[in-house]
Amino acid sequence: MTGGPETTGQVARYADLLWDAVLRGDEYAAVDVVVDALRDGVDAESVLLEIIGAVQGRVGEEWAANRISVAQEHAATAINDRVIGTLALTSGRGSGERGRITVACVDGEWHALPARLLAEVLRLRGFTVDYLGAQVPSPHLITHLHRTGPDAVALSSSIATRLPTAHATISACQAAGVPVIVRGPAFGRDGRHARQLGADAWAPDARAAADTLTAGLPPPAHPHAQPMDDLPHLSDQEFTLVSRNTTQLVAAVVDRLPERVPSMSGYDEAQRMHTAEDVRHIVDFLGVALYTGESRVFTEFLDWTAAVLSARSVPAGVLVPVLDLLADELRDFVRATEVLRSASAGRAAIDAAGAAAEGPGVAPGPVPGEPPLHRTGGTA
Repeated sequence: MTGGPETTGQVARYADLLWDAVLRGDEYAAVDVVVDALRDGVDAESVLLEIIGAVQGRVGEEWAANRISVAQEHAATAINDRVIGTLALTSGRGSGERGRITVACVDGEWHALPARLLAEVLRLRGFTVDYLGAQVPSPHLITHLHRTGPDAVALSSSIATRLPTAHATISACQAAGVPVIVRGPAFGRDGRHARQLGADAWAPDARAAADTLTAGLPPPAHPHAQPMDDLPHLSDQEFTLVSRNTTQLVAAVVDRLPERVPSMSGYDEAQRMHTAEDVRHIVDFLGVALYTGESRVFTEFLDWTAAVLSARSVPAGVLVPVLDLLADELRDFVRATEVLRSASAGRAAIDAAGAAAEGPGVAPGPVPGEPPLHRTGGTA
């Protein structure tokens, strides 16, 4: 957005008004905010990115901090999606003169709003846009590319566990002769995973993605690359074996976890199911660390998880027993064991420092019935 303090103040004021509306679940008030902002002279792209997008980002932050519920997060996201539709109708249809772009989420990625925002920005910029929405299977995406012949594909993913699927999709699009730009937290704050997986471009946000696409992407640099070409460490098969045996690993850890967390012995079936879902998410992120060959993606997830647990008054120390039990189950896997042992030692040191700072009275175990950690809020 360009403009002076007055324009910036307008945007901030309308973002606050939209936040109040979505928090109340008032769709009509939310629509009024967007219509008023446009009437007040705020350009449509700024409304999309700096009002609606900013509010959606706040939704995710507030959920993580345990200040809004999962239901409120879903309601807010649904309202924001409908508000985008209102803006699209109000702003009119783009000319399509700049070319054609396919915008889609990686298969398994349900956070569709960031992709929707990008699609609408591209329409405003004069592109014809095929917006395919959430969770697009790669074969269907490739069929669409052959049928429509776009100039580029914009792939969106928020969760790093989708990186192996994203890698295969990037390679398939390039093999079809279509360059790929990726965006979203899954690819790292600095785009490191985009480069690692061979994407033709990466953007930190929707405006940067639109700028890159407006400038134009060259043809794919290596249209026939395979995962092993980009990631030779996959030859040890650790990622494949861990991902294939996820169910058995989760069951083994959950069965042994009461030895390390005695409060679990009193869990009912629903609580054990929630625990198993949380452990599975940890295994999934371990798999991503093995796939990328980078432990940071795992430790960053653990840090985020610890913050979410703390916001819900659950001691983050419950993570260490899970990591130790996984390391024991995978003791013959050199890379996996190294990632788990290092992460466990790091988390234990952080937890010990936190306990010392808080003093006595820290609860010994998880809160029974805590919902699965992976039910995250959507972000823009």
